[in-house]
Amino acid sequence: MNLTSLKAFADSRVGVVTGIGLFSAAATALWVEMRARRAKRENPARGQFIEIGGVRLHYVERGTGSPVVLIHGNAVSLEDFEASGLLDRLAVNHRVIAIDRPGFGHSNRPRDRMWTPTAQAKVLREALQRLGIGQATLVGHSMGAMVAVALALDHPEYVSRLVLLSGYYYPSMRIDALMMTPVALPVLGDAMRHTVTAVLSRASLKGAVKGMFAPNDIPENFFDVMSREMMLRPVQLRANAEDAAFMIPEAAASAKRYGELRMPLAIFSGEDDAIVDPQDHSARLHRDVEHSELFLVPRSGHMVHYSVPAQIVEAIDASPESIRMTPSPALELQ
Repeated sequence: MNLTSLKAFADSRVGVVTGIGLFSAAATALWVEMRARRAKRENPARGQFIEIGGVRLHYVERGTGSPVVLIHGNAVSLEDFEASGLLDRLAVNHRVIAIDRPGFGHSNRPRDRMWTPTAQAKVLREALQRLGIGQATLVGHSMGAMVAVALALDHPEYVSRLVLLSGYYYPSMRIDALMMTPVALPVLGDAMRHTVTAVLSRASLKGAVKGMFAPNDIPENFFDVMSREMMLRPVQLRANAEDAAFMIPEAAASAKRYGELRMPLAIFSGEDDAIVDPQDHSARLHRDVEHSELFLVPRSGHMVHYSVPAQIVEAIDASPESIRMTPSPALELQ
């Protein structure tokens, strides 16, 4: 076989491999899209919708009384507050509104803006106004805590109290955020979310959730309430990636303004949180906001609202005068 023949043979092999790769990618993308559509059919919205500036927000409302707004973190949706029992506990004495943040659950996320926590807070503020809520207690978990803080800083007239759970408040190196950046990009990210990222996310989901709950086990009802397939849809993977990309710059901007917070503030964090360091974030925020109260929960990880839902309700119902001026001891589990 001469050189020309060898080159032609090699080129044909490359063409075959390329063709197989493209076919596999197309087949995977089709499979991912079919699973996403099936997930929405099998998990229909159980709440109501409100249209805010091109964003179709899905929310669940229960109970009567003073309003409490629940803002979930990344990877999950408003059902996280149902699985933890916090929504039902609060609905006994409050008008509770749990909202799917843009891009999560049944809320959409248009590509017409950068979805920073500040941008999400603006949409939520307009939603509260449309729902006739003058002031509310905001309860935010993880990324939801950043959204709650942004709303409290930019629109304090809408916030009567802040209850922050396992939040990220100060800029720090996050390898996970850097790794997720390509997934947030148009075109490249779209391809990744329908192929390699979709496959890897599916393979690693249970381990990731286990890490969120560690050192505790994943509650038996978690995946019964929180649909795996809804969590793995490309639109939600995109929302996760975009939120991760905006974490560090948002924290850097917000950290300069924490002294502006004037409403009662309760901060909860699991002492064993492996996702967001409780000392670097929650304890530091407590030191920076004098009128805050800190609850460090022993034997608890990132999903602290599953560990102490009753104490979170107590913090929401506490009178403003009960907020202590000194560091709080570790909170013993009941």
